[in-house]
Amino acid sequence: MHHTRIMGVMVYDRIKEAGKTQEVLSKYAAAIRTRLGFHELSRDVCSRVGTILLVLHGDPQIWDKLQTELEEIGGVEVQTMKFKNS
Repeated sequence: MHHTRIMGVMVYDRIKEAGKTQEVLSKYAAAIRTRLGFHELSRDVCSRVGTILLVLHGDPQIWDKLQTELEEIGGVEVQTMKFKNS
């Protein structure tokens, strides 16, 4: 059976938390199939809030470790969706 998890990561203060978040994502890069990040941008201001969507593959135990490390970063919230295919 093949499993996929989509992880949504909300970073409430990108300027403060971007470095640690990037460090954790790089550590688990082999488990990340797709990564999409975005934040609101206008002519005058760049939002401090950022959203990252991750499509994970491989070992679900690694996904859990990734999630735990992200959740340990202050100002970061994680939500997940799990899909099973046979």
